[in-house]
Amino acid sequence: MKPFRPPSMRRVVIVVPSLFTLFNLFFGIWSMVLASRGEFYRAGWYIFFAGVLDALDGRVARLSRTGTRFGAELDSLVDVVSFGAAPAFLIYQLEFAVAGQAEWIFCYFYVMAAAIRLARFNITQAGRAKRYFIGLPSPAAGMTLATFFPFTTTDLYQHLFRFVPRHHLMQLLMILLTILMVSNVRYATFPRAGLRTLKGLLGLATILFILVFGILEHDAFFFPLGIGYMVYGILRATLLGFFFEEDDEETDIAGPIVIAEGTPGGEILAPPPRVIGAREREGGGQG
Repeated sequence: MKPFRPPSMRRVVIVVPSLFTLFNLFFGIWSMVLASRGEFYRAGWYIFFAGVLDALDGRVARLSRTGTRFGAELDSLVDVVSFGAAPAFLIYQLEFAVAGQAEWIFCYFYVMAAAIRLARFNITQAGRAKRYFIGLPSPAAGMTLATFFPFTTTDLYQHLFRFVPRHHLMQLLMILLTILMVSNVRYATFPRAGLRTLKGLLGLATILFILVFGILEHDAFFFPLGIGYMVYGILRATLLGFFFEEDDEETDIAGPIVIAEGTPGGEILAPPPRVIGAREREGGGQG
């Protein structure tokens, strides 16, 4: 009889980032269950919690140096559910279910864009140290939709948007998020905190600002924050594109994969293979 050998600490630690990812999936599925019951407030915040876990799994992988290609692929598959299907289902139940037979098409295009964005991320940016994301990250898009209903319960919404047609506002928001996820618009990664450099101090101040207002005024804070992040990318692309020409390899390969003419069997041209490895380089798995 072979003696029992407990699993090594290294193997246990490797599993931890994937546990964060699977709990991310759990919250995404739970959100859809709650949305089907009409509990939109809780459903929205569970998608938000899934986004927090998505940010943490990459951090844990970086700190423990246990990032794997399996973890990176699992993270992207889970994100399609938690930040693609779950927010779309929530908005469908909240706004589009009684609006007309064809209104679900907005949700379809949103989920399609999230899937394309994550697939493109895997072949262009996953596993690389990066200063920015190409296209709006799907967690940011999903968390923006998820925090819409909590925002509608605030006095701020009642004062500022009571005369705005809510249904058309949601249609416009879904269209913008769909386009931005598959665009080449650049979005800054989450700032890194530090005390030794000015950039680190600014990152620390940004994180503290988000934490303080997120805790004190979470219903009124996170949806405008998501809209501000979305608009930031548009303004950055517009202003910098007007005054400066931004061009590098990552932007070149961020477009659609093409089939070259004259290649045997229609060979698909894609970026050269690379080691995907650690999710810690993904900026917290923000695909």
